[in-house]
Amino acid sequence: MYSFLNIQLNNQIWKEGDMYVAYVPLLDVSSCGRTSAEAQKNIAEAVELFLEEARSMGTLEQILQESGFIPGKNKGWKSPRILNRKLELSV
Repeated sequence: MYSFLNIQLNNQIWKEGDMYVAYVPLLDVSSCGRTSAEAQKNIAEAVELFLEEARSMGTLEQILQESGFIPGKNKGWKSPRILNRKLELSV
């Protein structure tokens, strides 16, 4: 079990009404804020709480592996390679 965790995550932020929504797709964690900066701060806190709870439940490694992370050196986890592509559809 790791005493601390080094990972890098991508998150998305978009405006929805008067609020900004922040989302980390790899972990399916979201949060929001009145500004994009507040949403960014809140998603970092939400992810931290999610990972701490997973650690306390003994499921952290399983969650990371199921999300595509690979155990690395120095207690770190290598994040999966993410390709961002635009998809345009006409339906």
